[in-house]
Amino acid sequence: MLVHSKNLFEIAQKKKFAIPAANFIDQYTLRAYMDVAEKLNVPIIVSFAQAHHEVMDVEEAALLGKYYAKHARVPVVLHLDHGEDTAFVKRAVDLGFSSVMIDASQDSFEENVQKTKEIIDYAHSQDVVVEAEIGHVGSGDNYENHAHSDSSYTTVEDARKFYQETNVDSLAISIGTAHGNYKGLPEINFDRLKDISKVVPVPLVLHGSSSSGDDNLRRCASNGIVKINIFTDIINNAVKKLSIEEKNYFDIQKQMNDGMKDCLRHYFQVFKTESIIF
Repeated sequence: MLVHSKNLFEIAQKKKFAIPAANFIDQYTLRAYMDVAEKLNVPIIVSFAQAHHEVMDVEEAALLGKYYAKHARVPVVLHLDHGEDTAFVKRAVDLGFSSVMIDASQDSFEENVQKTKEIIDYAHSQDVVVEAEIGHVGSGDNYENHAHSDSSYTTVEDARKFYQETNVDSLAISIGTAHGNYKGLPEINFDRLKDISKVVPVPLVLHGSSSSGDDNLRRCASNGIVKINIFTDIINNAVKKLSIEEKNYFDIQKQMNDGMKDCLRHYFQVFKTESIIF
């Protein structure tokens, strides 16, 4: 069933677990994610990032996401990840995404607030929830939106002020992770996470979580993070599953699907995601 994330996040906050947000780039990735969620009987957030619009058009992503969500027995959030401009985000709302992210984290604080409020007004009128980002989670490679890492930590005061001025539904914060591949494990600032969670009552989101370390992510999930974005690890694990000798297309696709499923199944366990029934 297609749902928005508000009720899911309230339950996750109370029970101290997180829900994976897995980026899909085609029908195969989406089907693999849905298969895992259904077999584990847990909710899932399937995300489409604006950065991948050259791989799949947002209209195609909306059609596929709504189709699989409609036929699912578990709660499914269809989420626009890292909407980079307001026109694109509004288009996603119009197409039926149940959750959208406006990422103006590289703009000034004032511009970020203005764009976020504009999207909130538009999305809420259609019963769609909004995520925004304060601070900035950069990238270590070209898997994601940025060619180099330019992360800036979220300050407690900025997080508090941003929430007060926007009343956003969920807030992505930067506490040490980065998009893409890591060299070694990141150092997560758990003290900053705890301080932000004290002054921001809405659910908190972690981006750039791939290869951040199971213990780190488990601690994040138990300390206020309710949505954890995973993409790079899933794609990398698909490739790792490939047999060098295999040359049959269908067997190659199955191996890649198995790799993606194994990775996502692992993270459901790490985040201690529980079943939610409406």
